[in-house]
Order: sequence, then structure tokens, then C-alpha cells
Amino acid sequence: MHNSTNPLPQRVVNKRGVACFLHLFATTLTLLLFLRAPQAQEINPEWIKLLQSPIRLDRDVAQDSTRKPLELLALSQVKPGWSVMDIYSGGGYTAQLMALAVSSSGRVYAQMDKSSKTFNERLALHPQSNISFLLRPMDDLVPPDIPKLDLVTLIYSYHDIAYMDVNRLKMDKQIYDSLKEGGLFVIIDHAAQEGTGLRDTKSLHRIDKKLVIQDFLSVGFKLDLESDFLRNPTDSKDQTSAIVTPQADGFALRFKK
Repeated sequence: MHNSTNPLPQRVVNKRGVACFLHLFATTLTLLLFLRAPQAQEINPEWIKLLQSPIRLDRDVAQDSTRKPLELLALSQVKPGWSVMDIYSGGGYTAQLMALAVSSSGRVYAQMDKSSKTFNERLALHPQSNISFLLRPMDDLVPPDIPKLDLVTLIYSYHDIAYMDVNRLKMDKQIYDSLKEGGLFVIIDHAAQEGTGLRDTKSLHRIDKKLVIQDFLSVGFKLDLESDFLRNPTDSKDQTSAIVTPQADGFALRFKK
């Protein structure tokens, strides 16, 4: 029954606004917890604002709870003005995030071995002048005319590359050679059972972390940091990574040249 003495206001609920508020709350809470952790990497408070950028798509915001962009930015140590390459960019989640982080004074090279409709649609909706799309084969990633890079990222794709007709160690050496001295390489992937090597790369979309470390040490990198922000200790690692909830067990590694 309507109460005329205490009328309820009629409000239009902005779903995007509510989602952004909840996302801001969650990322702020994550920041506070992250800063309290003794092993925490340095967090730039500007990244909280970055995650609220209106050019980020709703589907990106929906993935943030499992992709953990704040922790990724901290692991990568990315800074305004940096030159970054995102390998096998797919739909562009990471490339766009990095382009926001390096600001207009930086540059992000988003590499794919084939055209990406999803990536093209992303840039059509929200053009970013500091992103260059590179159509390059996987074992010839880096054009000879680009300057040395500060950072390279390879996110949830090394397991795919490992079963392609690609000389992955040649690719790994190109990544190493593309970086400045002291440059950083960040790789994230779905974890396979220890000792399985490449066995589950195609069937379960997972890869053995020890093999990944071995690959990149063999081309000259030093392992700089291993972070556990993508760990899921309840994952038995015997199912396809895509069907594990809330997410498959993952590893996040930072190498240094």
C-alpha cells in the first residue's frame, strides 16, 4: 500500500554504474589486502582509476575477478612511457590494459599471427592511438624497426603456442632479444600437473610450469619473481582449464633480461 507520508523515490537503476561501483569496491579491497601482504609488489594507486576507464568493455570488467588485473599490473611493474609487446593478444584484454597503464607517452604492440575480429571491434569502439597491431608469425614476432622494449607479456597462450607448428625456443629467444637490458617478461598460464611437460597443452589447455621456466632460462632469462595470485589449490589439473571454477590453477612468472 502506498504511504503518502513517506513516498518512495522512483529511481532508474544504471546497471553499468552499479557494476562499476561494485568493481571499484572489490578492487579497492584487493588493494588494501595486497598492501598488507608481506610479499606484495608495489601498487600504484592510479591503477585503481585505470580499471574504471570508460573504454574498458563490460566483458573485461566481468573477467577481472579471475584475470586479476591489479595483480598483473603490479607483477609487470609497467610505467607510463614504456614500450610493451603483448604476444598473441587475442581479444585485447591485456593489450588495452597495458596501453592505459603506459599512457599516451608509451606504446603497446599487440601481436597476433592472424587477424582478430574481436580485437578490431575493440579498437573500433574505443580507438587507442598508442596501440599498434602487429600481424606477425609466432616464430618471427618482432619487426626489425621497432625499438627495444621495456616489457613483454604472454598471457594464457604459451600452452597453445607449444602445440603449434612453431619453433617455440626460437620465439623465446626473440622475446629475450627484443628487450632492453633489465627489461621484463611476464608469462601467465594454466598449470598442468608437475612433470607432464607438454602432454596436456592441447587436450587440457595447460602446461607444466617447470617446463616453462626451463624454456626461458635456456634462452638467457633470469627468473625474477614467481607470484601465486592465480593459484587454485583445489584444482586437480585433470580437467580442461576452461571448465574449472572459479578458475583453473594458474602460475604467474616474471623474468628479467
